[in-house]
Amino acid sequence: MKKVRKFFHAAVFAAVAIPFFSGCALGEALLSIGEVFIEDTGIDDVVNVVQSVAKLAEDISAEDSYYIGRTVAANILSNYGVYEDKDLENYLNKICQALVINSSDPYLYNGYHVKILNAPNEVNAYSTSGGHILVTRGLIDCAESEDALAAVIAHEIGHIQLKHSLESIKASRFNDTMNAVGQMFSDDEMGDVSDDILSSMMGSGFSQGQEYDADEKAIELMAAAGYQPSAMIDMLEKMKTYERKSSNKGFFKTHPSPSSRISNLKSFVRKAEKNLENTMEYREDRYDWVMN
Repeated sequence: MKKVRKFFHAAVFAAVAIPFFSGCALGEALLSIGEVFIEDTGIDDVVNVVQSVAKLAEDISAEDSYYIGRTVAANILSNYGVYEDKDLENYLNKICQALVINSSDPYLYNGYHVKILNAPNEVNAYSTSGGHILVTRGLIDCAESEDALAAVIAHEIGHIQLKHSLESIKASRFNDTMNAVGQMFSDDEMGDVSDDILSSMMGSGFSQGQEYDADEKAIELMAAAGYQPSAMIDMLEKMKTYERKSSNKGFFKTHPSPSSRISNLKSFVRKAEKNLENTMEYREDRYDWVMN
C-alpha cells in the first residue's frame, strides 16, 4: 500500500466529524486530532478511523439495545443467581407495569422485566438498556410498603428511560475508536486528547448526576401512577442503616449517599405531592399478603 506524508488539517477532519459532534467534548477532541501531522501512515487506515468516528454518531437500535442489555443481565444473574419466588416476582412486575404504562415511554423492544437476585444480605439494584431490572432480595427487605418498592423500581426505570446505559455504550465505542487512533500516532502526537477526554467519558458506572436524574424521574413516574413520591424518601431513610454497615461497598460505592439524595429530592417530592391524594393504605393488604 502506497504510504502518504500529509498534514491532516483540522478542516479536513472536521468535514467528516463535526456535523455529528458539534459542541461536545468529542468534537473538540477530534479537532485536536485533526491538527496532528500524520507521517508515513496508510491513507486507508486514516479512512477506516474516520469511518469509525462516524459510527459513533449512529443511533443504537431498539433491537441492539435489547440484546446488549440481555447480555449484561445474563452476566449479573450468573454472578448472583435468581431468587425463586414467583408470587413476589409477579408482584414486582405488576408494580413495574403500573409505572411504565403511565409514563411517556411505556414500550421497549421486548418490554420491561423485573427479576430478583439471590442476595439477601446485599442492598443493590441494576437496570440494562434492554429493560431488565434486577433487584436484590436484601433491597426488597428494606422496603416497608408497596410504594417503597415502587420507588426502587421507578429509579431503575428512570435509568432506562433516560438512556443512561446507552450513553455508556456510546462511551465504549468512543474508547475503541480512540484506541485505534492511538495506534496511528505516537504518545507525544496525541497530546491533550488522551487522558482528560477518555477519563471523563469512560468512568465506571452511572455518574452522580445520572443517579440524581434517575431519582427525579422516579418521582415523576410514581406520581403519574398514583404512588406516593415521599415513599422514595422513606426508602432512602431506611437505607441509611445499611449504609453504615456497608460503607463503600456495592450500592453505596456506586451511588450518592442516601442523605444527599434526600436533600436533592425534597423539593421535587413536595411539588409532586401538592395535588396528589395519598392512597398508600389501599395497597397495604396486598403488600402484606405477598411479603408475608
